Amino acid sequence: MSLNSSTLLNEENSQGPKRNTECLESLELQTPSSFQDNPLQQLQLASQEVLEKAKKSGRSKCPRCSSSRMFYCYTCFVPVETVPTKEIPTVKLPLKIDIIKHPNETDGKSTAVHAKLLAPDDVTIYKYPCIPEYEEKRHEIALIFPGPNSVSVKDIAFHLQKYTKKSVCDDDDDCSREPFLKRAKIEPKEEEKNINECISSNRSEGTRLKKIIFIDSTWNQTNKIITDERLQGLLQIELKTRKTCFWRHQKGKPDTYLSTIEAIYYFLVDYHQEVLKENYKGQYDNLLFFFSFMYTLIKNAKCCAGKE
Repeated sequence: MSLNSSTLLNEENSQGPKRNTECLESLELQTPSSFQDNPLQQLQLASQEVLEKAKKSGRSKCPRCSSSRMFYCYTCFVPVETVPTKEIPTVKLPLKIDIIKHPNETDGKSTAVHAKLLAPDDVTIYKYPCIPEYEEKRHEIALIFPGPNSVSVKDIAFHLQKYTKKSVCDDDDDCSREPFLKRAKIEPKEEEKNINECISSNRSEGTRLKKIIFIDSTWNQTNKIITDERLQGLLQIELKTRKTCFWRHQKGKPDTYLSTIEAIYYFLVDYHQEVLKENYKGQYDNLLFFFSFMYTLIKNAKCCAGKE
């Protein structure tokens, strides 16, 4: 699923900041492809040269709050002064995304901000308990979270039919809609045509996903959010086939438990192929623009420290 993550870095190296700096400098000329086991190296990403330059420059000011940050400000959701916004890729998503962040989740350890930085028009981050009411739009919203009633991405359209606001005939042919002939005198053939068109239209409306919700927290913190009454009754989706690359994986949890940005990315890839029925050509790869860079940075540091 989707949850905890991180920004950076030096804390991963137990040899201390001086040794860590030396390691990073000695590996500056290496690229992700130099590590054959890097699962992110096949991504179609925009140039990360701007991040390389920012790394050499060190921390910089947030243009909004003036806080000292590396790469971006995780409270204002903007790049720092040494990372020009025009050099950061923008990703257009096929639906809207709400991220519900646990209040105790450390801002600097969350990859949720990556999604907001890279898809600003389609992503909204809420800090729990300040979240929207979803009751009236359950027919077009789904929640990414594993559970006994969770379904796969490919089954979204089928299961969203149950949430449509307008009643249509279900699998038992039990139709709760008022017959057309009771409401207006029309010819039988016209009646049949109208019924079919109405059912088809309602099913199309009811199976069209417009928003997906992700929870951003550690797995031990999720219970407070997932049991909130505002999230009850939503269609739940589980991502079962992907493995995390996150460098701060939670002990005791399976490797299919993804960081937030990984979950968003993999969901969109599956949605593009399974629901939209279109060939995937890297349209959402840049959602991992920051994540892949940090993954390589951390891996280089660990390798230099002799941890791998």
